[in-house]
This record gives sequence, structure tokens and C-alpha cells, in this order.
Amino acid sequence: MQTLVRRINGAIMVLACLVMVLMMAHITLDVALRFFFDGRLIGTLEVVSYYYMVAIVFLSLGFVELRGEHIRVDLFAQMMPRGVQLALYVLACALGLVFFGLLFWQSAQDAISATSRGEEAMSNFTFYIWPARWALPLGFAGIWLAILSNLLKSLVQRHAL
Repeated sequence: MQTLVRRINGAIMVLACLVMVLMMAHITLDVALRFFFDGRLIGTLEVVSYYYMVAIVFLSLGFVELRGEHIRVDLFAQMMPRGVQLALYVLACALGLVFFGLLFWQSAQDAISATSRGEEAMSNFTFYIWPARWALPLGFAGIWLAILSNLLKSLVQRHAL
């Protein structure tokens, strides 16, 4: 299971990296057009705000969790016996599974709703934002799987990760 979760989150992270490269190219082109030709790409601010940034943040959640690189404050937990550390870690993982499961469920419902009504942002042009809504459930599913994988790994190894 761990290999499958790692591959899924790796693929989602590759997508996030591709979005980041696309964002850099888009912004660079916009700046170059402004500097050299006094022109601009219409909608750069909207695309960066509604698509690129949302995708980069949410699609990378699971990958970061799998690597154990989320911010942790475990000052007091480190001083406790290994059994207590494991129990606290299991509790934290259980709460994380509930929390991100609920976030997945709600964001999936929101994405379905936004897609069905063709959600748009207020702009000088027609700018659909419903595709960006799908980054949230995808990211939350990735982190949910990563937490589950880390939990199972810690239970098998009998120590908190």
C-alpha cells in the first residue's frame, strides 16, 4: 500500500511542479511583453491567483506529509516514553484522517457544484474558476492517503514517525 500511496502522491506532485513551471513561464512572458513591447497578457493576475497558486499549494500536501516535512511541534512529546509517543501519534493521525476526510468530502461537493453551474470569477472577460476547485479534493485525498500510510507504517514499526 505504501508504494501505491507514494506513487499517487508523486504523480500529484509532478502535476504541481508542472503547474509551477507553467506559472513561471506565464509570468515571465507577461513581464517580457510589458518591458519590451509595452504589451501584456490579459488575465495573468486571475490565472495566477485562481489556478496556479491554488494548484501548487493543495496538490503538494500529500507529498509533503509522506516525507514528514509538515511543521510539527513535538517539544514535550519527545520527552515522553516511546509508547506514549506512539499513542499521541496514532491520535494525531486519527484526527488528521477525520479532518482531511471531511475537507475532502466538502471540497468534492463544492467542486461538483461549481462544475455543474460553470462557476466564473468577476472579471473583464469570461473567466471560469470551476476547474481550480478540483485541486482541493485531489490534494486532500493525497494527504489523507499519506496520513493513513504513515499511520500504518508507524503501527508496524511500533514507533511514531
